[in-house]
Amino acid sequence: MKTCHKISDEEIVELYWQRNEEAIRVTGEKYGKFLYRIAYNILHDHRDSEECQNDTYHRVWRAIPPTKPRIFRAFLAGMMRNVAIDKYHENLSQKRIPSEFTVSLEECGEFLFQGETPDDELLAKELGKMISGFLRSLSEKDRYIFMSRFYLVEPIEVIAGELHLTESAVYKKLAKLKRDLKDYLTERGVL
Repeated sequence: MKTCHKISDEEIVELYWQRNEEAIRVTGEKYGKFLYRIAYNILHDHRDSEECQNDTYHRVWRAIPPTKPRIFRAFLAGMMRNVAIDKYHENLSQKRIPSEFTVSLEECGEFLFQGETPDDELLAKELGKMISGFLRSLSEKDRYIFMSRFYLVEPIEVIAGELHLTESAVYKKLAKLKRDLKDYLTERGVL
């Protein structure tokens, strides 16, 4: 078998479809550090992050098939993010929250929607589509900054380091992106 970094995502997905347990090992080798980083950004706890990583591998195993992800890395990131957020809420109920996720939530709190009814769920889906439209309108760099902070919950210093920017520049860019998103949603009658 090819080394994990040479095997394509399509080949990995095919291993899942064949119910070959090698799929989990290869996924871990190719994407383990990436997935761990997502969990750690949300939880700031090594043991919880490792637990979330294992839970994610099991969820992926159960999801493929019938799901056939188009972008495997994004599929994994979404799965890990959901697992880690569930763990975050569990920790919140136990008052164990040293998390970057809390800071990220506070930064974009005015755009978050906490619905309880089916109508609320429908509105949340519409809001999601609008935010996706906003993201598609951004430059690749701005989209990277926005997604890194608010989806992958990366610390500011990590984003700045990856883009060779100062932390101040990233803070300013995030403030501008939040204002632009607010204007975008206001124009569409959401805010």
